[in-house]
Amino acid sequence: MRQDLTSDSVSRHIDASPEELYDIVSDVTRTPELSSEIADVRWLDGATSPAGGARFRARNSAGRGPDWFNKPVITVADRGRVFAFERTEWIGGILRWGYQFEPDATGTTVTESYEVTKPLNAFGWFLIGTLYGLKDRKTDLRQGMTETLERLAVMVRQPA
Repeated sequence: MRQDLTSDSVSRHIDASPEELYDIVSDVTRTPELSSEIADVRWLDGATSPAGGARFRARNSAGRGPDWFNKPVITVADRGRVFAFERTEWIGGILRWGYQFEPDATGTTVTESYEVTKPLNAFGWFLIGTLYGLKDRKTDLRQGMTETLERLAVMVRQPA
């Protein structure tokens, strides 16, 4: 079931300011509201807000198989412009996730992206396919980014 994951991105226009959108995305404790694969997120090591080097613990759930955990580190926290973090797992390689916020005439174009900097190893692919039943991870990740941006647009239209 091995796939050649390298990078991908999805963009969407949202009628909100870059700062408003950044504030939602960079509050990693709200990630479960945005992503169907993230079940829980907590700051680590005394961090309480986004800053370069801050770490958080994420509990992922694919709907089948056991949940898994990872501890990303924030690599860029530039309010209203860029929010990015790197996720590493011993069998899962290294992925850089990021959000860019580009203001335009009526709001902001938000781009969510990922880049694989160290590929998943063979055992990781085995687990993804057999334990979790995920057969097309590239499509799953793209669909997840699309859903995240849709949920973000709904959140700013109907704030908590």
